[in-house]
Formats: sequence, C-alpha cells, structure tokens
Amino acid sequence: MTDRVRLGVNIDHVATLRNARGGDHPDPVRAARIAREAGADQITAHLREDRRHVRDDDMWRLKEQIALPLNFEMAATEEMVAIARRLAPHSACLVPERREERTTEGGLDVIANRALLTDAVAALTEAGIRVALFVEPDPAQLDAARAVGAPVVELHTGRYCDLSGEAREEELARIAAAARHAAAIGLAVHAGHGLGFDTVGPVVALPEVEEVSIGHFMIGEAIFLGLGTVIREMRRRIDNARAGL
Repeated sequence: MTDRVRLGVNIDHVATLRNARGGDHPDPVRAARIAREAGADQITAHLREDRRHVRDDDMWRLKEQIALPLNFEMAATEEMVAIARRLAPHSACLVPERREERTTEGGLDVIANRALLTDAVAALTEAGIRVALFVEPDPAQLDAARAVGAPVVELHTGRYCDLSGEAREEELARIAAAARHAAAIGLAVHAGHGLGFDTVGPVVALPEVEEVSIGHFMIGEAIFLGLGTVIREMRRRIDNARAGL
C-alpha cells in the first residue's frame, strides 16, 4: 500500500467548453498549469477520433509545457497508437470509444479484443509508454489484461458512482475484490470515472489503488469554486481517506 494515491486531473472538458464557441478560450493547457500548482500528480487528456474536445495541438502543448506526467487516454486504433508513439507521453490508457457516446460508457472487452489489444500494448510499450487498460471490475477481464501484456488496469468506477445505498456498497465490494485480484496477478491498480467529493474516499481507501483519474466533476465544480480550490479539496479528501481519517 502506497502512502499517497496519485491524482490525475482530466482536462478534456475545459476543451469542450472552448470548442462550444470556438477560438482559444478557455485553454486546457492553462487548466493543466493550475492543476499542477494545486497538487495534481498527472494530467490526463483523451484525444478522440472526432476531436470533440482535446485537439492534436493540445496534446503536444501539454507534453511540452506542463511539468507533470501526461496520460494519453485513447482508443486502440492505428491512428491513435501512431500519434502516441510520436508524442511519447508518460502513459497511455486504452479505453473503448464509440463516436455517438457522450462519455466512456464502460470498460474494454479485453477478452473479445485480445489480438488488437496485444498489438497496441506491444507497440506502445516499445515506445517507452506505460500502458493501462480501462476495464470493468471483473476477474476475467483482469486476467485477460494481464495476458495481453498490460502492466496496469484502471477499474471503471462509473457504476459505483451512479448507484446509492446498498447497491453502491455492493459495487464497491466488487471493485475491492477486483483490486485485490489485479494486485495478486501482478497488475498495478488505478481507478476512475464519475468520481467526486462524495465517492472518492472509499475507492482511494482500498490499499491496492495507486492512482485515480478525475475530470468532469472537478471541471464542473470549478465553475462555482474555482479550479485550484476544487483540486486542493479533492487532494485533501484523497489524502485523508488514505490515512483513514
């Protein structure tokens, strides 16, 4: 168990707001600078096939201008693998992607896409990029992730965040069991999707979880409180939950 859970801040929806009107404001790179100053450990950005939020030039500016590791969230397509190999971010998280979806709706089916993911993981790893697979908290998918050569899994927490009461506790237990299984077979464990102030604590209290990725909630709260304030509060809650406070 690590003492500190790393906080990755996803700046996609700063770019979404920029693109709604066009032009250059608000700048996601500026948001990344604020995140760094407020205690983020990593910047995450998802370059989608349709470029609906983050653009290619954003990725290069983030890599060149922000003194934090860059996590490239991406589909396992030839185009994105080629871009990632040129960009050489610190890490890449492979996610499922459908053009019509509003946001990532679930984890990769690693079992059904084993050949594709094996090739993508190998190509990215060869370029010195640490690869994570975004998966459901399902032991069979975790075993498949290990088989295709990924060193890291990011457990999908979206369903846990959407539920309440006993159903949420049951889903948390499923995530906890998956985290234990992943660690037992040699995978590093990250978690993400949908996490906010009220849901992050139980997830980061799981001893196997080393990193969380949070975006939409913090960008939304930043409208009311300011981005730096929100990130510092999220950092405080993560640290307290890890410490058992």
